[in-house]
Amino acid sequence: MSNLRQGAASDAATAPGMAAFAGHLADLAREISLSAFRRDLHVQHKADDSPVTAIDRSIETMIRREIARVFPDHGILGEEHGRAHLDAEHVWVVDPIDGTRSFISGWPLWGTLIALLHRGKPVLGLVDIPFLDERWTGAPGQATLYNGRPVHARDCRELADATVYCTSPDIFTQDERAAFERVTAAAQTRRFGGDCYSYAMLASGHLDAVVEAQLQPYDYLSLAPVIEGAGGVITGWHGEALGMEGSGRVVAAATPELHRQILEKLA
Repeated sequence: MSNLRQGAASDAATAPGMAAFAGHLADLAREISLSAFRRDLHVQHKADDSPVTAIDRSIETMIRREIARVFPDHGILGEEHGRAHLDAEHVWVVDPIDGTRSFISGWPLWGTLIALLHRGKPVLGLVDIPFLDERWTGAPGQATLYNGRPVHARDCRELADATVYCTSPDIFTQDERAAFERVTAAAQTRRFGGDCYSYAMLASGHLDAVVEAQLQPYDYLSLAPVIEGAGGVITGWHGEALGMEGSGRVVAAATPELHRQILEKLA
């Protein structure tokens, strides 16, 4: 990683130059998470009642240490250890285990999410699914790569033909649930589960839309370059661009036409 340090300022502003470093972080995270998966875990609950393990925290600690070593001027936002220097020109956003409930129950559809923001905009996104040995990387102006090969979202333009996913109906308020029901009532199929994996499957052309709420920046910022690099669209429920601040309501779709139809239903 020494070469990355030498060219930090220029490389960080151009996401392709940072993909190797993000992959390095994901490789290290895999070693930690896979060593504990389907083993006895001590589970705690945070203030919002979401579960967390020592594995979540140790992965994020490692990632923070590596970023500080190579890019000491960069900021970071992580799910487990908070925020540091978010006023920096470059900020990393990390979810060490997206899908902790899946992780602790032995379900393999959990992942590590890593994003790099340049002046508040995502310029690199990585979704890593360790147990399945699958990885997606996206950057503006670049085709999304799945294990090194380009992928593209499905050409679904009608909600009536769409397969729509959501991690769980429990994430919605009453009004949000009603809006989601309007969307899925008009869709061909709806399915639940997946966490970040659903968005990755959208990028690879296996499903057509994901509609969710109550998300945090570390849940969705890494997904934006992956979805967009595959030809899809991802925004908030009102069509707004995703950033550090937002409602936590996210809709991703395979095509602009499908995205518009979903926004109409959500409204």
